[in-house]
Amino acid sequence: MRNLTMMTDLYQLTMMYGYFKTGMRDNLATFDMFYRSKDATTHYAIMAGLEQLIEYLENLRFDEESLRYLGGLGIFDEDFLDELRNFEFHGDVYAVPEGTIVFPGEPLIRVTAPIFEAQLVETALLNIINHQTLIATKASRVVQAAEGGTVMEFGLRRAQGPDAGIYGARAAIIGGCKSTSNVLTGQMYNIPIAGTHAHSWVMSFPDEITAFRKYAEMFPTSCLLLVDTYDTLKSGVPNAIQVFDELRAQGHEPVGIRLDSGDLAYLSREARKMLDAAGYPNTIICASGDLDENLIRDLKLQGACIDTWGVGTKLITSEDCPSLGGVYKMSAETVDGRVIPKIKISENPVKITNPGVKKLWRIYDNQTGKATADLIALDYESFDTTRPLTIYDPVNTWKSMTLTDYTMKELQVKVFEGGKRVYDSPSLQEIQQHCQDDLDTFWDQYKRLLNPHRYKVDLSDSLWMLKNSMLQNYRRG
Repeated sequence: MRNLTMMTDLYQLTMMYGYFKTGMRDNLATFDMFYRSKDATTHYAIMAGLEQLIEYLENLRFDEESLRYLGGLGIFDEDFLDELRNFEFHGDVYAVPEGTIVFPGEPLIRVTAPIFEAQLVETALLNIINHQTLIATKASRVVQAAEGGTVMEFGLRRAQGPDAGIYGARAAIIGGCKSTSNVLTGQMYNIPIAGTHAHSWVMSFPDEITAFRKYAEMFPTSCLLLVDTYDTLKSGVPNAIQVFDELRAQGHEPVGIRLDSGDLAYLSREARKMLDAAGYPNTIICASGDLDENLIRDLKLQGACIDTWGVGTKLITSEDCPSLGGVYKMSAETVDGRVIPKIKISENPVKITNPGVKKLWRIYDNQTGKATADLIALDYESFDTTRPLTIYDPVNTWKSMTLTDYTMKELQVKVFEGGKRVYDSPSLQEIQQHCQDDLDTFWDQYKRLLNPHRYKVDLSDSLWMLKNSMLQNYRRG
Protein backbone atom coordinates (compact mmCIF):
# COMPACT_ATOMS: atom_id res chain seq x y z
CA MET A 1 0.00 0.00 0.00
CA ARG A 2 1.23 3.47 -0.86
CA ASN A 3 1.99 6.09 1.75
CA LEU A 4 0.19 9.23 0.53
CA THR A 5 0.74 11.29 3.68
CA MET A 6 2.61 13.99 1.77
CA MET A 7 -0.17 14.24 -0.83
CA THR A 8 -1.54 17.34 0.82
CA ASP A 9 -1.72 21.09 0.32
CA LEU A 10 0.89 23.20 2.06
CA TYR A 11 -1.76 25.16 3.89
CA GLN A 12 -2.83 22.01 5.74
CA LEU A 13 0.70 21.79 7.16
CA THR A 14 0.90 25.49 7.99
CA MET A 15 -2.43 25.25 9.85
CA MET A 16 -1.20 22.15 11.68
CA TYR A 17 1.92 24.11 12.64
CA GLY A 18 -0.29 26.91 13.93
CA TYR A 19 -2.46 24.54 15.95
CA PHE A 20 0.68 22.98 17.41
CA LYS A 21 2.33 26.29 18.34
CA THR A 22 -0.83 27.80 19.87
CA GLY A 23 -1.65 24.76 22.01
CA MET A 24 -4.73 23.82 19.99
CA ARG A 25 -3.29 20.57 18.69
CA ASP A 26 -5.68 18.29 20.61
CA ASN A 27 -8.86 20.34 20.24
CA LEU A 28 -11.48 17.88 18.99
CA ALA A 29 -13.06 18.95 15.70
CA THR A 30 -15.71 17.51 13.41
CA PHE A 31 -15.59 17.98 9.64
CA ASP A 32 -18.15 17.01 7.00
CA MET A 33 -17.37 16.13 3.41
CA PHE A 34 -20.22 16.91 0.99
CA TYR A 35 -20.57 18.11 -2.58
CA ARG A 36 -22.31 21.01 -4.25
CA SER A 37 -24.20 20.28 -7.45
CA LYS A 38 -23.40 22.25 -10.59
CA ASP A 39 -26.16 21.01 -12.91
CA ALA A 40 -28.11 17.89 -13.90
CA THR A 41 -24.89 15.89 -14.38
CA THR A 42 -24.52 15.64 -10.60
CA HIS A 43 -28.14 16.00 -9.51
CA TYR A 44 -27.44 12.68 -7.86
CA ALA A 45 -24.09 10.99 -7.34
CA ILE A 46 -22.79 7.48 -6.69
CA MET A 47 -20.61 7.35 -3.59
CA ALA A 48 -17.22 5.80 -4.45
CA GLY A 49 -13.61 5.75 -3.29
CA LEU A 50 -14.13 4.75 0.34
CA GLU A 51 -11.86 1.71 0.10
CA GLN A 52 -8.96 3.86 -1.09
CA LEU A 53 -9.67 6.45 1.61
CA ILE A 54 -9.47 3.70 4.22
CA GLU A 55 -6.10 2.57 2.84
CA TYR A 56 -4.87 6.17 2.99
CA LEU A 57 -5.90 6.60 6.62
CA GLU A 58 -4.37 3.29 7.62
CA ASN A 59 -1.00 4.34 6.19
CA LEU A 60 -0.77 7.90 7.51
CA ARG A 61 2.80 8.47 8.68
CA PHE A 62 5.64 10.86 7.90
CA ASP A 63 8.79 8.99 6.89
CA GLU A 64 12.28 10.38 7.37
CA GLU A 65 12.69 11.40 3.76
CA SER A 66 9.51 13.48 3.99
CA LEU A 67 10.63 15.06 7.24
CA ARG A 68 13.99 16.02 5.73
CA TYR A 69 12.18 17.66 2.84
CA LEU A 70 9.85 19.59 5.16
CA GLY A 71 12.78 20.64 7.33
CA GLY A 72 14.59 21.95 4.27
CA LEU A 73 11.73 24.32 3.50
CA GLY A 74 12.82 26.53 6.39
CA ILE A 75 9.28 27.23 7.60
CA PHE A 76 8.85 24.61 10.36
CA ASP A 77 10.87 24.19 13.55
CA GLU A 78 12.32 20.95 14.90
CA ASP A 79 9.65 20.56 17.59
CA PHE A 80 6.96 20.46 14.91
CA LEU A 81 8.94 17.99 12.80
CA ASP A 82 9.31 15.74 15.84
CA GLU A 83 5.55 15.92 16.30
CA LEU A 84 5.07 14.82 12.69
CA ARG A 85 7.58 12.00 13.22
CA ASN A 86 5.21 10.50 15.79
CA PHE A 87 2.03 11.30 13.84
CA GLU A 88 -0.85 8.80 13.99
CA PHE A 89 -4.52 9.13 13.11
CA HIS A 90 -6.75 8.72 16.19
CA GLY A 91 -10.06 9.86 14.76
CA ASP A 92 -13.56 8.50 14.31
CA VAL A 93 -14.83 8.32 10.73
CA TYR A 94 -18.38 7.74 9.55
CA ALA A 95 -19.09 7.34 5.84
CA VAL A 96 -21.84 6.50 3.38
CA PRO A 97 -20.98 3.08 1.88
CA GLU A 98 -19.76 2.91 -1.70
CA GLY A 99 -22.45 2.45 -4.32
CA THR A 100 -25.03 4.45 -2.34
CA ILE A 101 -27.00 7.13 -4.17
CA VAL A 102 -26.28 10.52 -2.59
CA PHE A 103 -27.30 14.11 -3.20
CA PRO A 104 -25.81 17.62 -2.91
CA GLY A 105 -25.30 18.94 0.60
CA GLU A 106 -25.41 15.56 2.30
CA PRO A 107 -22.61 14.64 4.74
CA LEU A 108 -20.97 11.75 2.88
CA ILE A 109 -18.07 11.48 5.32
CA ARG A 110 -17.79 12.72 8.90
CA VAL A 111 -14.40 12.99 10.55
CA THR A 112 -14.05 13.67 14.28
CA ALA A 113 -10.45 13.89 15.45
CA PRO A 114 -7.93 16.22 17.08
CA ILE A 115 -7.87 19.20 14.75
CA PHE A 116 -4.17 18.57 14.10
CA GLU A 117 -5.16 15.27 12.46
CA ALA A 118 -8.55 16.18 11.02
CA GLN A 119 -6.99 19.08 9.11
CA LEU A 120 -4.29 16.99 7.45
CA VAL A 121 -6.66 14.48 5.84
CA GLU A 122 -8.76 17.06 3.98
CA THR A 123 -6.81 17.19 0.72
CA ALA A 124 -6.38 13.47 0.15
CA LEU A 125 -9.93 12.71 1.27
CA LEU A 126 -11.34 15.15 -1.27
CA ASN A 127 -8.98 13.99 -4.00
CA ILE A 128 -9.97 10.34 -3.57
CA ILE A 129 -13.71 10.70 -3.01
CA ASN A 130 -14.28 13.52 -5.52
CA HIS A 131 -12.66 11.60 -8.38
CA GLN A 132 -14.18 8.18 -7.94
CA THR A 133 -17.63 9.53 -7.06
CA LEU A 134 -17.55 11.68 -10.19
CA ILE A 135 -16.64 8.79 -12.50
CA ALA A 136 -19.07 6.36 -10.86
CA THR A 137 -21.81 8.94 -11.37
CA LYS A 138 -20.91 9.46 -15.01
CA ALA A 139 -20.90 5.69 -15.56
CA SER A 140 -24.32 5.41 -13.94
CA ARG A 141 -25.72 7.96 -16.38
CA VAL A 142 -24.16 6.17 -19.34
CA VAL A 143 -25.52 2.81 -18.20
CA GLN A 144 -28.94 4.36 -17.69
CA ALA A 145 -28.93 5.70 -21.25
CA ALA A 146 -27.99 2.27 -22.60
CA GLU A 147 -31.32 0.93 -21.25
CA GLY A 148 -30.15 -2.59 -20.54
CA GLY A 149 -27.37 -2.69 -23.11
CA THR A 150 -23.94 -3.71 -21.86
CA VAL A 151 -21.48 -0.86 -21.23
CA MET A 152 -17.71 -1.45 -21.28
CA GLU A 153 -15.25 1.11 -19.89
CA PHE A 154 -12.59 1.81 -22.55
CA GLY A 155 -10.94 5.00 -21.32
CA LEU A 156 -7.45 4.14 -20.08
CA ARG A 157 -5.59 5.78 -22.95
CA ARG A 158 -7.38 9.09 -22.39
CA ALA A 159 -7.44 9.08 -18.59
CA GLN A 160 -5.61 11.86 -16.74
CA GLY A 161 -2.72 9.64 -15.72
CA PRO A 162 -2.32 6.08 -14.38
CA ASP A 163 -4.24 6.54 -11.11
CA ALA A 164 -7.17 8.15 -12.91
CA GLY A 165 -7.20 5.21 -15.31
CA ILE A 166 -7.03 2.55 -12.61
CA TYR A 167 -9.41 4.02 -10.06
CA GLY A 168 -11.62 5.58 -12.72
CA ALA A 169 -12.19 2.09 -14.12
CA ARG A 170 -12.95 0.83 -10.63
CA ALA A 171 -15.49 3.62 -10.17
CA ALA A 172 -17.03 2.91 -13.57
CA ILE A 173 -17.70 -0.67 -12.49
CA ILE A 174 -19.43 0.64 -9.36
CA GLY A 175 -21.59 2.83 -11.60
CA GLY A 176 -22.74 -0.16 -13.64
CA CYS A 177 -20.19 -0.90 -16.36
CA LYS A 178 -19.80 -4.65 -16.90
CA SER A 179 -16.14 -4.71 -17.88
CA THR A 180 -13.05 -2.58 -18.51
CA SER A 181 -10.26 -2.58 -21.06
CA ASN A 182 -7.83 -1.86 -18.19
CA VAL A 183 -5.98 -5.10 -17.49
CA LEU A 184 -4.37 -3.85 -14.28
CA THR A 185 -7.73 -2.83 -12.81
CA GLY A 186 -9.10 -6.22 -13.81
CA GLN A 187 -6.24 -7.91 -11.99
CA MET A 188 -6.47 -5.71 -8.90
CA TYR A 189 -10.22 -6.01 -8.40
CA ASN A 190 -11.12 -9.31 -10.07
CA ILE A 191 -13.44 -7.73 -12.63
CA PRO A 192 -14.03 -8.73 -16.28
CA ILE A 193 -11.77 -7.22 -18.92
CA ALA A 194 -12.77 -6.76 -22.54
CA GLY A 195 -11.15 -5.92 -25.86
CA THR A 196 -10.52 -7.35 -29.33
CA HIS A 197 -8.32 -5.61 -31.90
CA ALA A 198 -7.68 -2.16 -33.34
CA HIS A 199 -7.59 -0.78 -36.88
CA SER A 200 -3.83 -1.32 -36.88
CA TRP A 201 -4.41 -5.08 -36.84
CA VAL A 202 -6.41 -4.89 -40.05
CA MET A 203 -3.93 -2.49 -41.64
CA SER A 204 -1.03 -4.83 -40.83
CA PHE A 205 -2.21 -7.43 -43.36
CA PRO A 206 -2.42 -7.32 -47.16
CA ASP A 207 -6.21 -7.09 -47.03
CA GLU A 208 -9.09 -6.95 -44.60
CA ILE A 209 -10.33 -10.51 -44.95
CA THR A 210 -6.86 -11.93 -44.26
CA ALA A 211 -6.70 -9.89 -41.05
CA PHE A 212 -10.15 -11.17 -40.05
CA ARG A 213 -9.20 -14.78 -40.81
CA LYS A 214 -6.00 -14.62 -38.78
CA TYR A 215 -7.85 -13.13 -35.85
CA ALA A 216 -10.55 -15.80 -36.06
CA GLU A 217 -7.89 -18.52 -36.15
CA MET A 218 -6.45 -17.30 -32.86
CA PHE A 219 -9.75 -16.58 -31.11
CA PRO A 220 -12.33 -18.92 -32.65
CA THR A 221 -14.62 -18.90 -29.62
CA SER A 222 -14.51 -15.15 -28.95
CA CYS A 223 -14.32 -13.64 -32.41
CA LEU A 224 -15.52 -10.03 -32.56
CA LEU A 225 -14.29 -8.11 -35.61
CA LEU A 226 -13.78 -4.36 -36.10
CA VAL A 227 -15.39 -3.70 -39.47
CA ASP A 228 -14.91 0.01 -40.21
CA THR A 229 -11.23 0.23 -41.18
CA TYR A 230 -11.98 0.75 -44.89
CA ASP A 231 -15.69 0.59 -45.79
CA THR A 232 -18.10 -0.75 -43.21
CA LEU A 233 -20.96 -1.91 -45.42
CA LYS A 234 -19.14 -2.68 -48.68
CA SER A 235 -16.22 -4.63 -47.26
CA GLY A 236 -16.16 -4.78 -43.45
CA VAL A 237 -19.47 -6.51 -42.76
CA PRO A 238 -19.37 -8.76 -45.89
CA ASN A 239 -15.84 -9.90 -45.04
CA ALA A 240 -16.85 -10.50 -41.44
CA ILE A 241 -19.78 -12.62 -42.58
CA GLN A 242 -17.50 -14.69 -44.84
CA VAL A 243 -15.15 -15.36 -41.92
CA PHE A 244 -18.13 -16.15 -39.69
CA ASP A 245 -19.26 -18.74 -42.23
CA GLU A 246 -15.80 -20.31 -42.12
CA LEU A 247 -15.86 -20.31 -38.31
CA ARG A 248 -19.28 -21.95 -38.26
CA ALA A 249 -18.06 -24.65 -40.63
CA GLN A 250 -15.39 -25.41 -38.03
CA GLY A 251 -18.01 -25.68 -35.29
CA HIS A 252 -17.62 -22.22 -33.74
CA GLU A 253 -20.10 -19.38 -33.43
CA PRO A 254 -18.88 -15.77 -33.81
CA VAL A 255 -19.48 -13.17 -31.15
CA GLY A 256 -20.13 -10.17 -33.40
CA ILE A 257 -18.78 -6.98 -34.95
CA ARG A 258 -17.65 -3.57 -33.69
CA LEU A 259 -18.34 -0.16 -35.22
CA ASP A 260 -16.04 2.70 -34.23
CA SER A 261 -16.90 5.52 -36.64
CA GLY A 262 -19.47 6.93 -39.02
CA ASP A 263 -23.22 7.23 -38.56
CA LEU A 264 -23.62 4.55 -35.92
CA ALA A 265 -27.42 4.56 -36.08
CA TYR A 266 -27.53 3.97 -39.85
CA LEU A 267 -24.54 1.62 -40.00
CA SER A 268 -25.79 -0.53 -37.13
CA ARG A 269 -29.24 -0.87 -38.68
CA GLU A 270 -27.81 -1.88 -42.04
CA ALA A 271 -25.26 -4.20 -40.48
CA ARG A 272 -28.01 -5.87 -38.45
CA LYS A 273 -29.99 -6.54 -41.62
CA MET A 274 -26.94 -8.05 -43.32
CA LEU A 275 -26.05 -10.23 -40.36
CA ASP A 276 -29.61 -11.45 -39.91
CA ALA A 277 -29.96 -12.23 -43.62
CA ALA A 278 -26.72 -14.21 -43.48
CA GLY A 279 -28.01 -16.34 -40.61
CA TYR A 280 -26.38 -14.55 -37.66
CA PRO A 281 -29.25 -13.02 -35.68
CA ASN A 282 -27.51 -13.72 -32.38
CA THR A 283 -24.25 -11.97 -33.14
CA ILE A 284 -23.90 -8.70 -31.29
CA ILE A 285 -23.09 -5.26 -32.62
CA CYS A 286 -20.71 -3.31 -30.42
CA ALA A 287 -20.22 0.45 -30.88
CA SER A 288 -17.47 2.77 -29.70
CA GLY A 289 -16.14 6.21 -30.64
CA ASP A 290 -16.55 9.25 -28.35
CA LEU A 291 -19.79 8.00 -26.83
CA ASP A 292 -21.52 9.40 -23.78
CA GLU A 293 -25.01 9.17 -22.29
CA ASN A 294 -26.40 11.90 -24.54
CA LEU A 295 -25.19 10.34 -27.78
CA ILE A 296 -26.26 6.87 -26.67
CA ARG A 297 -29.74 8.18 -25.85
CA ASP A 298 -30.03 9.82 -29.27
CA LEU A 299 -28.75 6.75 -31.10
CA LYS A 300 -31.35 4.60 -29.37
CA LEU A 301 -34.07 7.09 -30.28
CA GLN A 302 -32.92 6.74 -33.91
CA GLY A 303 -33.33 2.97 -33.79
CA ALA A 304 -29.66 2.02 -33.59
CA CYS A 305 -29.20 -1.76 -33.44
CA ILE A 306 -26.38 -1.71 -30.90
CA ASP A 307 -26.12 -4.28 -28.13
CA THR A 308 -22.88 -3.29 -26.42
CA TRP A 309 -21.34 0.12 -25.88
CA GLY A 310 -17.62 0.77 -25.44
CA VAL A 311 -17.35 4.16 -23.73
CA GLY A 312 -13.96 5.76 -23.20
CA THR A 313 -12.84 9.38 -23.14
CA LYS A 314 -16.08 11.03 -22.12
CA LEU A 315 -16.60 8.57 -19.28
CA ILE A 316 -13.11 8.29 -17.78
CA THR A 317 -12.68 12.10 -17.84
CA SER A 318 -16.34 12.94 -17.15
CA GLU A 319 -15.87 15.40 -19.99
CA ASP A 320 -18.98 17.54 -19.49
CA CYS A 321 -18.49 17.78 -15.70
CA PRO A 322 -14.77 17.40 -14.95
CA SER A 323 -15.02 17.95 -11.17
CA LEU A 324 -17.53 16.96 -8.51
CA GLY A 325 -17.35 20.02 -6.27
CA GLY A 326 -16.83 18.16 -3.01
CA VAL A 327 -15.79 20.23 0.01
CA TYR A 328 -14.67 19.55 3.59
CA LYS A 329 -16.02 21.93 6.21
CA MET A 330 -15.78 22.14 9.99
CA SER A 331 -19.17 21.65 11.61
CA ALA A 332 -18.36 21.38 15.33
CA GLU A 333 -15.65 21.71 17.95
CA THR A 334 -15.52 20.04 21.35
CA VAL A 335 -14.18 22.19 24.21
CA ASP A 336 -14.11 20.88 27.79
CA GLY A 337 -16.48 18.10 26.78
CA ARG A 338 -19.02 20.51 25.30
CA VAL A 339 -19.86 20.33 21.59
CA ILE A 340 -19.89 23.77 19.99
CA PRO A 341 -21.55 23.84 16.56
CA LYS A 342 -19.80 25.78 13.79
CA ILE A 343 -21.32 27.36 10.70
CA LYS A 344 -19.85 28.93 7.56
CA ILE A 345 -21.87 31.94 6.42
CA SER A 346 -22.03 33.19 2.84
CA GLU A 347 -24.02 35.65 0.76
CA ASN A 348 -24.80 32.61 -1.41
CA PRO A 349 -27.39 30.57 0.58
CA VAL A 350 -26.18 27.31 -0.98
CA LYS A 351 -22.76 27.86 0.59
CA ILE A 352 -24.07 28.28 4.13
CA THR A 353 -23.12 25.07 5.91
CA ASN A 354 -25.19 22.95 8.27
CA PRO A 355 -23.78 23.18 11.80
CA GLY A 356 -23.28 20.49 14.42
CA VAL A 357 -22.45 16.79 14.50
CA LYS A 358 -24.93 15.20 12.12
CA LYS A 359 -26.39 11.97 10.81
CA LEU A 360 -27.90 11.26 7.41
CA TRP A 361 -31.17 9.34 7.03
CA ARG A 362 -33.14 8.11 4.03
CA ILE A 363 -36.92 8.06 4.28
CA TYR A 364 -38.97 5.50 2.35
CA ASP A 365 -42.67 5.44 1.61
CA ASN A 366 -44.21 2.30 3.11
CA GLN A 367 -46.75 1.92 0.32
CA THR A 368 -44.31 1.96 -2.60
CA GLY A 369 -40.95 1.19 -1.00
CA LYS A 370 -39.52 4.16 -2.90
CA ALA A 371 -37.24 6.82 -1.42
CA THR A 372 -39.23 9.93 -0.49
CA ALA A 373 -36.59 12.26 0.93
CA ASP A 374 -33.27 12.35 2.75
CA LEU A 375 -32.99 13.91 6.18
CA ILE A 376 -29.95 15.56 7.75
CA ALA A 377 -30.32 15.51 11.53
CA LEU A 378 -28.22 16.11 14.62
CA ASP A 379 -26.48 12.97 15.81
CA TYR A 380 -28.36 12.76 19.13
CA GLU A 381 -31.79 12.81 17.48
CA SER A 382 -33.93 9.69 17.29
CA PHE A 383 -37.14 9.22 15.35
CA ASP A 384 -40.35 7.34 16.04
CA THR A 385 -41.67 6.20 12.68
CA THR A 386 -45.13 5.66 14.17
CA ARG A 387 -45.46 9.43 14.58
CA PRO A 388 -45.68 12.15 11.90
CA LEU A 389 -42.35 13.66 10.88
CA THR A 390 -41.90 17.20 9.58
CA ILE A 391 -38.78 18.06 7.62
CA TYR A 392 -37.55 21.43 6.35
CA ASP A 393 -35.88 22.66 3.16
CA PRO A 394 -32.32 23.76 4.08
CA VAL A 395 -32.34 26.85 1.83
CA ASN A 396 -35.98 27.84 1.46
CA THR A 397 -36.71 27.19 5.11
CA TRP A 398 -40.37 28.17 4.78
CA LYS A 399 -40.85 24.93 2.80
CA SER A 400 -41.66 21.86 4.88
CA MET A 401 -43.20 18.43 4.40
CA THR A 402 -44.91 16.16 6.93
CA LEU A 403 -44.63 12.39 6.51
CA THR A 404 -46.89 9.81 8.11
CA ASP A 405 -46.55 6.31 6.58
CA TYR A 406 -42.77 5.90 6.32
CA THR A 407 -39.64 4.03 7.37
CA MET A 408 -36.11 5.39 7.86
CA LYS A 409 -32.60 4.09 7.26
CA GLU A 410 -29.41 5.64 8.58
CA LEU A 411 -26.95 5.95 5.67
CA GLN A 412 -23.60 6.51 7.37
CA VAL A 413 -21.67 3.61 8.89
CA LYS A 414 -18.74 3.74 11.30
CA VAL A 415 -15.46 3.16 9.46
CA PHE A 416 -12.82 4.16 12.05
CA GLU A 417 -13.07 4.32 15.82
CA GLY A 418 -10.18 5.87 17.72
CA GLY A 419 -8.02 5.56 14.62
CA LYS A 420 -8.71 1.82 14.24
CA ARG A 421 -10.55 0.42 11.26
CA VAL A 422 -13.88 -1.17 12.23
CA TYR A 423 -15.37 -1.67 8.75
CA ASP A 424 -14.91 -4.46 6.24
CA SER A 425 -15.07 -3.25 2.64
CA PRO A 426 -17.35 -5.30 0.40
CA SER A 427 -16.14 -6.66 -2.94
CA LEU A 428 -16.44 -4.50 -6.03
CA GLN A 429 -19.15 -6.81 -7.35
CA GLU A 430 -21.14 -6.38 -4.11
CA ILE A 431 -20.74 -2.60 -4.32
CA GLN A 432 -21.99 -2.62 -7.93
CA GLN A 433 -25.05 -4.66 -6.93
CA HIS A 434 -25.73 -2.33 -4.00
CA CYS A 435 -25.61 0.60 -6.42
CA GLN A 436 -28.15 -1.01 -8.74
CA ASP A 437 -30.44 -1.95 -5.85
CA ASP A 438 -30.22 1.58 -4.46
CA LEU A 439 -31.02 3.15 -7.83
CA ASP A 440 -34.11 0.96 -8.08
CA THR A 441 -35.54 2.60 -4.96
CA PHE A 442 -35.77 5.99 -6.71
CA TRP A 443 -38.52 7.13 -9.03
CA ASP A 444 -37.46 7.73 -12.63
CA GLN A 445 -38.06 11.48 -12.44
CA TYR A 446 -35.11 11.83 -10.06
CA LYS A 447 -32.82 9.98 -12.50
CA ARG A 448 -33.66 11.85 -15.71
CA LEU A 449 -30.58 12.77 -17.71
CA LEU A 450 -32.03 16.20 -18.47
CA ASN A 451 -34.05 18.38 -16.12
CA PRO A 452 -34.39 15.83 -13.31
CA HIS A 453 -36.95 16.50 -10.62
CA ARG A 454 -35.33 17.78 -7.44
CA TYR A 455 -35.07 15.14 -4.73
CA LYS A 456 -35.71 16.50 -1.26
CA VAL A 457 -32.72 16.69 1.09
CA ASP A 458 -34.17 18.36 4.16
CA LEU A 459 -33.27 19.24 7.73
CA SER A 460 -34.74 17.93 10.95
CA ASP A 461 -36.63 20.30 13.21
CA SER A 462 -33.73 20.48 15.68
CA LEU A 463 -31.09 21.13 13.02
CA TRP A 464 -33.31 23.70 11.31
CA MET A 465 -33.74 25.58 14.59
CA LEU A 466 -30.01 25.39 15.40
CA LYS A 467 -29.01 26.69 11.97
CA ASN A 468 -31.48 29.55 11.98
CA SER A 469 -30.69 30.59 15.54
CA MET A 470 -27.00 30.77 14.63
CA LEU A 471 -27.81 32.87 11.56
CA GLN A 472 -30.00 35.19 13.63
CA ASN A 473 -27.27 35.57 16.23
CA TYR A 474 -24.83 36.48 13.50
CA ARG A 475 -27.19 39.14 12.14
CA ARG A 476 -27.46 40.62 15.62
CA GLY A 477 -23.69 40.80 15.80
